[in-house]
Amino acid sequence: MEQKPVLGIFLGEAAGIGPELVAKVIADGTAFKYCRPILIGDARVLALGQKIAGVSFTWETITDPAGATWENGTVPLIDLKNYNPENLVMGTIDTVSGHATGESLVSCMALLKSRKIDGFVFAPLNKEAFKKGGWHVEDEHYLFAEQLDCLNRPRGLLNVLDDLWVFRVTGHVPFRDVVNYITPENVGRSIQLCYDTLKMAGYDRPRIAVAALNPHAGDGGTCGREEIDVLMPVIEKYQAKGMDIYGPVPGDTIFIHAFNHEYDAVVTLFHDQGQIATKLHAFDVGVTVAGGLPYAITTPEHGTAFDIAGKGVAKTLATERAISVAAQMAMTTHK
Repeated sequence: MEQKPVLGIFLGEAAGIGPELVAKVIADGTAFKYCRPILIGDARVLALGQKIAGVSFTWETITDPAGATWENGTVPLIDLKNYNPENLVMGTIDTVSGHATGESLVSCMALLKSRKIDGFVFAPLNKEAFKKGGWHVEDEHYLFAEQLDCLNRPRGLLNVLDDLWVFRVTGHVPFRDVVNYITPENVGRSIQLCYDTLKMAGYDRPRIAVAALNPHAGDGGTCGREEIDVLMPVIEKYQAKGMDIYGPVPGDTIFIHAFNHEYDAVVTLFHDQGQIATKLHAFDVGVTVAGGLPYAITTPEHGTAFDIAGKGVAKTLATERAISVAAQMAMTTHK
């Protein structure tokens, strides 16, 4: 097999569609198009995923990625032996599974940190099961940063939709508080993080547009001054460095230009400014990228889809895209 990056692929929440999705992209050869996959999780959960997906393939249990061979299409599996799905009810919160999820993620981060895998893709997790299972942290991305000794570095999540990357200055904060976070420091940090992540993904000269906060980009200050007082000075600073930064672009038109391939990325100022546009455009193909970490980490943007878990009907396009993006980033990182 050609020297594609080695990606660890975690099976995800056992009660959701993750094991099914992973089984499908392995069985049809999709994962092998982009990487040398190493599955991570419990072999019994993988067998469940195969059963739900209605597919069959052989795997080889390994303890160290260095022992993986991928001969004759056999996929290596690091069997963590930490969850038996015998009594699992699909589509429900299972705290034992949630605890195993956290354990599995810690193991995956150790593999990344030791450079035994080049990047990491995880099938959808359930945050409620994860937290009720005993992992008292904000979310899995906090756990990643903690395990990788990266808590003190700028980081955030980017969403990738086809070839468009979207980053936001604020995330899960009340709308009434958003303006308090639109500071030169926060906006500048977001632009830089977006730029650095795209460079990591292989973009030589990323084109990044910054959304305006107010209607009509403030109408020259008559409808808000954030564009004049905050956004323009930051944008001009990065433009002076020779970076292709555009804006502030009115929020009601920025994605018209973006979906017309005029930008590689958009920096939005609040959660729904980007999420509404991208999810309306194509909800089931988005990918979430952990930006600011020194490793390629991706996941499908959609969740565990408890409503269809166990039915064998989950679509794999977002999982394929997550593997593709992680492979692209890993190849750039390990040149």
